[in-house]
Amino acid sequence: MRLKSTPLGSNCGLQVSELCLGTMNFGIPGRGHQGDWTLDIDQARPIFEAAIERGLYYFDCADIYGLGASEEVVGRLLRELLPREQYVLTTKVSMPMGRGPNECGLSRKHIIEGVDNSLRRLGVDYVDQLIIHRHPHGIPASNPAPIEESLEALHDVVKAGKALYLGGSSMFAWQFAELQLTSEMRGWTKFVSMQNHYNLIYREEEREMNPYCVATGVALTPWSPLARGILTGAYRGSLDAGTTSRSTGQDRARTESLYRGERDFDIAERVAEVADRLGVRPAQVALAWLINKPEITAPVVGVSKISQLDQLVEATTIELSADDNAYLEALYRPVENLLSLGAS
Repeated sequence: MRLKSTPLGSNCGLQVSELCLGTMNFGIPGRGHQGDWTLDIDQARPIFEAAIERGLYYFDCADIYGLGASEEVVGRLLRELLPREQYVLTTKVSMPMGRGPNECGLSRKHIIEGVDNSLRRLGVDYVDQLIIHRHPHGIPASNPAPIEESLEALHDVVKAGKALYLGGSSMFAWQFAELQLTSEMRGWTKFVSMQNHYNLIYREEEREMNPYCVATGVALTPWSPLARGILTGAYRGSLDAGTTSRSTGQDRARTESLYRGERDFDIAERVAEVADRLGVRPAQVALAWLINKPEITAPVVGVSKISQLDQLVEATTIELSADDNAYLEALYRPVENLLSLGAS
């Protein structure tokens, strides 16, 4: 089957595939914070080919993934496989790319230099969307830039044709609203999407960010829709019981920092129960729960095998009943917003 196309919110004319392929795990093995579960270009190529065959043409990258290695691999593969006008490519800026005081954050200097470096690594003249990886004041180890400086620099990037649209990622709703209002007042480019942290075991975004984006026409493209494997059964009920390279490697500490809810694995068990009753896989149920929500545009999914990709593509056709959704959601209890801990 092939994925359908869908508008990226109502504030722009860009069309994207129903799923977005996250590219954190493609690059040079051993390089970057995810280096012990990274696939090299030859391992990545068949996955990209399969994605394109299945109608997935929306790809999400970031400069920090593999410290630039992911952009190099993703750019090379996309240039090999598709004409530029047939794919939608996103990258991100703000995270530390070196030890220098100006190699991170959202100062004008780092935005301009960061975008130019990303385009060079990707081998393209422009990205379809540039996402700020965090709010200008929410980036570890960086000097917080005035939001006006960041927003004007981002606007200049768009006007220079280096990015066609802007997106945001993981911040408080009041911060995003402030950015949008400031840009509107100054006549600068506004953000058309929000890539936030949202899944069955982390639903704090339902309080403010999701409703704000729905009300203002901003597309929601959640990251970690499968909770880093918890909702697929990769951990088998405990963070001590990982079954994949990612769940048993150095990235496990990141998973522990993100998922602190007392009912996380109980919810994952319910996902497995519903999947068993429907004759599908837990990952498909967890993703279908998101996709069935009309406010969700294109969840960002990560895969390391074509079989995983096929399962997630098929998940876009699964219709969960109201009873299924209620059963999956019933155990959730509020958790502390990760942004307040500086860990999202």
